[in-house]
Amino acid sequence: MKKVQTGTVIEFYTNSCLVESNNQRIACAGLKNVVVGDVVDIELTQDTSKPAGKITKIYPRNSILKKIGPYKSKPLASNITHLCILVTSEPKTTKEFIDKYLVLASKFNLSVLLLNNKTDIEDNAIKELLNTYKGYEIIRISAKSGSNFQELKKWILGKSIIFVGNSGSGKSTITSKLIGKDLKTSKLSNNQGVHTTSISSLYKIDDVSSVIDSPGVRDIEISYLSKEEILTGFPEIFEASKKCKYNNCNHLNNDDCEVINSLKSNIISNSRYQNYIKFIKNLENV
Repeated sequence: MKKVQTGTVIEFYTNSCLVESNNQRIACAGLKNVVVGDVVDIELTQDTSKPAGKITKIYPRNSILKKIGPYKSKPLASNITHLCILVTSEPKTTKEFIDKYLVLASKFNLSVLLLNNKTDIEDNAIKELLNTYKGYEIIRISAKSGSNFQELKKWILGKSIIFVGNSGSGKSTITSKLIGKDLKTSKLSNNQGVHTTSISSLYKIDDVSSVIDSPGVRDIEISYLSKEEILTGFPEIFEASKKCKYNNCNHLNNDDCEVINSLKSNIISNSRYQNYIKFIKNLENV
């Protein structure tokens, strides 16, 4: 009888994955829809110094983050507690980028941290951007200088997080500092920053804390979500909509619409409102 072990998927490739089990990293043939973060049973197929195996079982997931497509959803990572959005001035993080990920975090019931990296670069636009999201948890650091890095290390204890952000935003640099190991990087030819790999990788910081370094992301599609899922991703707009006196209000041009009233009162920021309307209209065009 072949030996069965339980482990965690720490890297996933096209037709295989890497599983960490009993302090070993074991190359395994993957089951369909296996993702980084999955807890799995593996059956060893080779008893050498570098054992190989195959996954025989995926345990129930506590959480999942998926990329939503027109015909099916693609799992990106599992068993995470927090979505950590990198916010930087170089490369520029847009409010639309942030709002899309906030919608996804809401859909998959993930807590959010906005991590402002590269604070050594003075930028008033970033300060204004962060003020828009003052209802969310925010930490400001400089991975390059180490400024405020201890706050991030303290915050991450007991959590399983995934970093998302533009290529060059510092995901791999931050991960390297958290795990105490340099990750290989290469310069981008268009001078936008650095990136490491086309796969997501999970790194354990301790027995109860881990971080997933995701590939550089230019954009993410949310136009295949429902109107309700988009709305709940904007909690301030969602709360105002509950008080709206119109059934099925479009929150665009109805007199005395509570969302419009909240917008005029600056309870809802204009950029958040405009992105909400844009996302809803994009749904109608799919």
